[in-house]
Amino acid sequence: MDSRRIGWIGLGNAGYPMAACLAKKQYPLIVRDTDPARGIDFVQEFEKCRVATLDPNCFQECDIVITMLPNGAVVRDVLLGDRGIAPHLKPGSVVIDTGSSSPFDTRSLGGQLSKLAIDLVDSPITQEKVHAIDTGGATLMVGSDSPKALEKVLPLLKDMSSHVFPMGPLGAGHTMKTLNNYVSVGSIIALCDALVTGQKLGLDPQTMIDVMNVGTGVNFSTKYSMKNLKSYDTGYRLELLVKDVKIAKEVIENSGFKSDLPSLALTYLEDAFKMVGKGACHSECLKSWEERAGVQIKRTEMNAAKSRRNSL
Repeated sequence: MDSRRIGWIGLGNAGYPMAACLAKKQYPLIVRDTDPARGIDFVQEFEKCRVATLDPNCFQECDIVITMLPNGAVVRDVLLGDRGIAPHLKPGSVVIDTGSSSPFDTRSLGGQLSKLAIDLVDSPITQEKVHAIDTGGATLMVGSDSPKALEKVLPLLKDMSSHVFPMGPLGAGHTMKTLNNYVSVGSIIALCDALVTGQKLGLDPQTMIDVMNVGTGVNFSTKYSMKNLKSYDTGYRLELLVKDVKIAKEVIENSGFKSDLPSLALTYLEDAFKMVGKGACHSECLKSWEERAGVQIKRTEMNAAKSRRNSL
């Protein structure tokens, strides 16, 4: 167990279980969330941790502060806004952004924090199977301009994940994250196309997914987030997926590579978001495909044996 004091900001669907991975290893975390009840629940579960106050100087004793927040704009505000904590952090401290931020925003923020003698490390997360982060199974992609800062945080990152990949300089982690999500989006769009087309041609959608899961069409959506067409409960909101595609589009365009797919993917998902609204599960984008195809995907119950097999 590392004896350094660690701050944690953001206890949402991903932040809570990620922070819990450290708390279970006896890290005395100082935690904060916009919903005070989450912080209270956390410290009741992990007695060595405590809730941060709303004062900007509440993390001043921390060596490392980890954020798990919706986007880079929120990260910047938490650090450098009117009540930002960064000016109150001690020189030599490190901030780790584990959310899905734009790599361009990350590099800009890193430059501002360096003026305060604070290092920024980007370490966004993904996972190889659903709920892997709940049991320390996250995959982390890490970017840092400072070898010293990277050396300082690597043991901590390894204590809350199964896979840690240093990707390069600051922003490289967020670049890898957005490209990973972009590939995932491609499979989501292709799956929705396939499901409505298959049903129009007389195929059973649930059986289609079962076939893909033992064929070359297998992907994260067929195995996990859309394997059961009766539910929309992945915990990952569609507006976050739209945000991720916007970042991917910006990254691809700035690389000088030309592709029509980012704009097309963004159009499809923005149209779906207009239909289902804020807070909807990302898998609800299928409703937009149903409307365009003029069909409603059959929601078929999986039998008990199949459910047990897919849960393993």
